[in-house]
Amino acid sequence: MDCLFCKIVAGEIPSDKLYEDDVCYAFKDIDPQAPVHFLVVPKAHITGADQITEDNAPTVGRIFAVIARLTQQLGCGGDYRVVTNCGKLAGQTVGHLHFHVLAGRSLAWPPG
Repeated sequence: MDCLFCKIVAGEIPSDKLYEDDVCYAFKDIDPQAPVHFLVVPKAHITGADQITEDNAPTVGRIFAVIARLTQQLGCGGDYRVVTNCGKLAGQTVGHLHFHVLAGRSLAWPPG
């Protein structure tokens, strides 16, 4: 498969890993938009949020539990934003479900 995030999970492309288990993988964003900016991806290839089903929904729950743990470990104090884009018009550039976690500064709304 020619998926950037699948290659990162497989170790074919280096990343600054923060966390890994049998369900998901978390790593620092290479172009951070906040002092804390990391991504969490499922290890299973799910193309986007529109492909979340009853069968794979527990994966998303696990990812959010990991996000809560990592933001606590990173000292975010419960102040963070989780973003997932679905489709090109929404800004999704990699066809693999992923969640951006941003913290460490005031985050404006709407995001733009």
